[in-house]
Amino acid sequence: MHTINDVHQQFAEYFQIPALKPYAYLLSRKLSEGHICLHLDKRIENGGELPAFCDNLPVGSKQLQHIPLVAKNGNDTQPFVLYQERLYLQRYFRYETTFLRRIHQFLATEKTVLQERLEMLEINRAFISILFATGPAFKADGGDPADWQLSAAVTGVLNNFTIITGGPGTGKTTTVAKILAILYNLDPSLKVALAAPTGKAAARMAESLRNTQLPVDETITAQFQSLTPSTIHRLLRAKKDSPYFVHNADNPLNFDVVIVDECSMIDVALFAKLLDAIGAGTRLILLGDKDQLASVEAGSLFGDLCQAQDTLNLFTADRLALINSFIPDEQRKLPLTQVKEQDSHPLFQHLVELRRSHRFSGEKGIGKFSKAIIANNQTAIQSFLPQHADEQVQIDQEYSKELFRDFVSGYSAFIVENDIRTALKLLNDLRVLCAIREGEEGLYAINKTIEKILHDKRLIRVNADFYENRPIILTRNYYEHGLFNGDTGIIRPDEQGILMAWFEDSNGELKAVLPGYLTEAETVFAMTIHKSQGSEFKEVMVILPKAKDVPILTRELLYTGVTRAKQKVYVQASAAILMQTAARFVERASGIGQRFTDDHS
Repeated sequence: MHTINDVHQQFAEYFQIPALKPYAYLLSRKLSEGHICLHLDKRIENGGELPAFCDNLPVGSKQLQHIPLVAKNGNDTQPFVLYQERLYLQRYFRYETTFLRRIHQFLATEKTVLQERLEMLEINRAFISILFATGPAFKADGGDPADWQLSAAVTGVLNNFTIITGGPGTGKTTTVAKILAILYNLDPSLKVALAAPTGKAAARMAESLRNTQLPVDETITAQFQSLTPSTIHRLLRAKKDSPYFVHNADNPLNFDVVIVDECSMIDVALFAKLLDAIGAGTRLILLGDKDQLASVEAGSLFGDLCQAQDTLNLFTADRLALINSFIPDEQRKLPLTQVKEQDSHPLFQHLVELRRSHRFSGEKGIGKFSKAIIANNQTAIQSFLPQHADEQVQIDQEYSKELFRDFVSGYSAFIVENDIRTALKLLNDLRVLCAIREGEEGLYAINKTIEKILHDKRLIRVNADFYENRPIILTRNYYEHGLFNGDTGIIRPDEQGILMAWFEDSNGELKAVLPGYLTEAETVFAMTIHKSQGSEFKEVMVILPKAKDVPILTRELLYTGVTRAKQKVYVQASAAILMQTAARFVERASGIGQRFTDDHS
């Protein structure tokens, strides 16, 4: 009996229609690569990588027009949907449709309250002026001088649907804090939900909001302190052993404002279910870095939304004048070049990009390096190649074992620290980040190497699965313990000498769980760049594989790894691999951009 090892071919063989088979194969493969659909208006290049039955496929959808298993209007229940020269699985077409429909509902609802909200802004003019008077002073350092934080705040107050994007240190959390302060000042009983794809990211957002220093009274300060972060799954209340949630369109969340961070990490299925569970009258604010990695699963919806318009940060003349009326400093006012009248795009005036980093300079260091990566500026990247060319960025083309040993020796700080809470903080001062899991430069081998270095220094004794001072990262949610996928902890004995896994919860309190209850956890001296999203460390070492043409190596991956560092980043990679990585970018197929305007034109 002949066995087919290719899972995509197994899927295609299930459908006994020869004309459908190659498209079913290609669509299955695209989904596994993170795409939502298969573009049919682009030629499929085989190059020997695909089965022979995928050879010489014509451009266009003519072959699929009369196949009974392919729905043509999206309202039928066939397993495949053909729509605007794109082929979908029915389920993913419905996710994308739900996502778009819900956004349009937010936009339609906000129009009915816009005048009322404009009046609310005027009533709070003095409060807003005080709120933004204490912001970072303008510096003529060559960066964008416009006050995009205030622009985003005004946008977030007026709209039901707002996207705020920006790189590390651009002030996304500070901007949201000021939006909340304005809304709390208007309505002290405001119900706010904070969520993110991982518990770590949610907790970090809540902590940042609580620690933001604002010129507000004790009542508003107390409301900030009471904010409770949650994973999206927990917010929606996942049903055990089910893809469905308690909260949905029929049972929406009871909040006035929902703020979601690290949105680039959210896949199409979860995004659709999240939006479906939010009432049309609720304010939804999405935060993220459009240049970061997309979700591990299918979809890059946050990036698709951010790229749906050709130019960001455009406003009508009236809206620009309103925003500028809150900015006393002439140098920080929005320039008239940002005016565009009668833009028909639904997201016009709903998406603001924060362009000034208060952490990094665009002229040197991590700021300059990360910008060069995402723009594929090969000349600027090459300027970092000489040894010690920059105080914040060091490229190690030789994969120096001595440099690696020196870096990981820094883990001794958390190991020798007796206080568990302090040790957890010291653990997160540095991290080794890997692009891949397997191989010499992969996660598993690197973690083993680090364990050996620290073992040889007699800092740890690797004598069991859960040894003392082993740092761990959870790879699934443990709702019963209040722990989530992405949470990091350390193994330490309690007062009775029993080894426990220690974590810090969202309120900064210690939590101890018997390691045996945490069956899905990994050592986290090193972690994948994907897993590092939503985290920050003082120093980071990024290790790229030596092998050429590794598809996962993209500018988004490298940018994400580099920007996890706040003070210094080391990159172990050859010049060729570095340039190749910056030249390759993530491009995921979806219908978001075209359907946003076509479906509601």
